[in-house]
This record gives sequence, C-alpha cells and structure tokens, in this order.
Amino acid sequence: MSLASLLRGKVIDPLWSLLRQGVSPDQLAWSVALGSIIGVIPVLGVTTLLCTVVALPLRLNLVAIQAVNWLVYPLQFLLILPFFRLGERLFCAPPLTLAPSELLAMIKADTWGSVQALWSTTMHGLVVWLIAGIPMAMLIKFFLARLFRVTLHRMAKHPLRPEGAAS
Repeated sequence: MSLASLLRGKVIDPLWSLLRQGVSPDQLAWSVALGSIIGVIPVLGVTTLLCTVVALPLRLNLVAIQAVNWLVYPLQFLLILPFFRLGERLFCAPPLTLAPSELLAMIKADTWGSVQALWSTTMHGLVVWLIAGIPMAMLIKFFLARLFRVTLHRMAKHPLRPEGAAS
C-alpha cells in the first residue's frame, strides 16, 4: 500500500466524510489544527487528555482532533529535542547533555524521576511550543477552513451517487 493511498484512506476520506455528515468546515479545521499542534507538545503522555479537554468545551469534533493527534504522534518525538534546545536558548539555560536515545532510556527507566529532572527544560520547551504553536494553529485553521469550504461546496454541486446509479 502506498503512502498516498494510506493517507487517502486513513486521513482524507474520513475528513470528507465528517464534512458530509454535517461537521462545519471551521469546526473541522479547528479540530485538525489543534490536534496537530497539541500532538507535538514537548510533554510526553498528555496529548490525548489535552485534546479531549480542549475539544469538549470548544465543541470540536473529538474523533478528528484525536485522529490527528495520533497521526502526528511520531512528530512529537522528532520535535521534543528542538523545542528543548530552543527553550535553552530563549532562557539562556544550560544545555541538556542527553542524546535522544539516552533521553528515551531515562524516561523508560524512571518516568517520574525523568519528569522531575527535566522539569525546567520541559517548561522552557513548552514556552517555545506555545510561541510557535499558537500562530501555527491559526494558520493551519485558516487554510484548512478554506479548503474544507471549497470541498463542501464541490460536494454539494456534485454529490456522490450510489454505486450502480445511472448518470
């Protein structure tokens, strides 16, 4: 299975399906934008809960926000050290001297001890995430809302016909 067909089957088609079911383009765009931004927060183990806490009061689509959160999950691991490094620079903090593999081993060996040892580094990375994430979420929402509106308009003009129906 190619990456394009995987993305179409697991991401694009379900999003279009949500539009067909009546989810508004803006609501869906916010769900995708916030799911993608929350999904890369430099704090391990909190994204599912955070997405739920954000989605419920904002009346976002819980399925969409969680699906996108899970989709970007690998990016969280790729971006955690860059967030930490930028936080160190922003706050003139001493650099974390762990390699990525050492960081993961540390977390696996003693999660709570790791949280305590990395507290200030994590908070610095979190500030960088907020500084970058808020404008990124707004940009993602803006572009996706436009895309979803155009798509919804096209779907209204050319609704899907049942298989076997005459043209």
